Amino acid sequence: MQTTKYTNKQIWHIAYPILISLLMEQMIGMTDTAFLGRVGEVELGASAIAGVFYMVIFMVAFGFSIGTQILIARRNGEGNYREIGLLFYHGIYFQTVLAAVMFTLSYFLSPMILERIISSPQVCRAAEDYLHWRVFGAFFSFSAVIFRAFFLGTVQTKTLTLNSVVMVLSNVVFNYILIFGNFGFPQMGIAGAALGSSLAEGVSLLFFIIYTRRRIDIRKYGLDRVPRFCRGVLRRMMSVSLWTMVQNFFSLATWFLFFLYIEHLGERALAVTNIVRSASGILFMVMMAFASTCGSLTSNLIGRGHSAQVPGLIHQHIRLAYLFVLPLALLFTIFPEVILSIYTDMPDLRQAAVPSMWMMCATYLMLVPANVYFQSVSGTGNTRTALALELSSLVIYTAYITWIILFLRLDVALCWSADLIYGVFILLFCWLYIKYGKWVGKQI
Repeated sequence: MQTTKYTNKQIWHIAYPILISLLMEQMIGMTDTAFLGRVGEVELGASAIAGVFYMVIFMVAFGFSIGTQILIARRNGEGNYREIGLLFYHGIYFQTVLAAVMFTLSYFLSPMILERIISSPQVCRAAEDYLHWRVFGAFFSFSAVIFRAFFLGTVQTKTLTLNSVVMVLSNVVFNYILIFGNFGFPQMGIAGAALGSSLAEGVSLLFFIIYTRRRIDIRKYGLDRVPRFCRGVLRRMMSVSLWTMVQNFFSLATWFLFFLYIEHLGERALAVTNIVRSASGILFMVMMAFASTCGSLTSNLIGRGHSAQVPGLIHQHIRLAYLFVLPLALLFTIFPEVILSIYTDMPDLRQAAVPSMWMMCATYLMLVPANVYFQSVSGTGNTRTALALELSSLVIYTAYITWIILFLRLDVALCWSADLIYGVFILLFCWLYIKYGKWVGKQI
């Protein structure tokens, strides 16, 4: 791509494969919820807590991949293609070791942690069953996100669509077989959903490996030779990635805290929160497709020496994101029970979730510009600043959910207003940084 000012059509050609891939990935959680929503409320609630617990672990690895993506995008913008392979392989080295460490810690410590933080014994046992099998997916998903960073950073996003379709179809098949015990397999229930997701991530990684070897110019990007480990390369990667790792960990940890607080309101409130969370994932992924595109193009623009065009790029992405997110949110608001019926066949649970669905949709008025701005801040390479802005917003978010859930014990629908509070502050902080901060021309 030779131009530095991107048209809406160019942005869409980059964003829509990301959108499809993110929606496909979201469908893994959707299929888990849809299957478990037909098993019972305890399993539905337990999968929410255990799922977010695993996501806290995964987001440490995902944070490293974001830093890797920023560096790959910068080298791509500079035309320094051969160094991309060096970054890619060192990312794989790091993620393999990280997967082994996180698996070991989670496998042996998570049962003790869950027993101390979950009040319902039934939910706790089901969550332990889920995590026992889910953490095996770390060995696949941690490396897969480095492939994702490569394809995003080099703006070859159509590959993500193909990969996601394969992963979702695999997950549906594995869930159908393992949760209900079809085709002669044992009926595993919630443990089957976890094992199915882990196996689907294995299929995803295998697809990436085969596709890259057969369809990508591995010589151009320096992927034709596996380099020896170099501490200096990893140190440069960590100077960017460390902050996104910490930021992602705390971001998901506070979300996990939100689910723990909700669990203290009762099993019904937790089940409602899980199905609304799954429904919100559709809107979230549409938003993040444009936010991720903006972050990647921001890094590419700076690499080409066109930092002055970044603010206009941000506003362009916000407009495009609104164009897709707001009609979807309106559809969810008008027909909430139709959407909720995807996740559960229990009429009383669907009705109880409607007010939460309305509140969740309203939060996207603020979350859309907030996330586009935040990804752009990360795209400038100032990931330490992005961490500081995120932590400041999360402190306010945590104080708010502690007040409204633990002390006031408000209705679960009102608890979703916490996302609105978070969006207001992260948008304010990021807007001020892009307008007044020292990010132009930063070298990474």
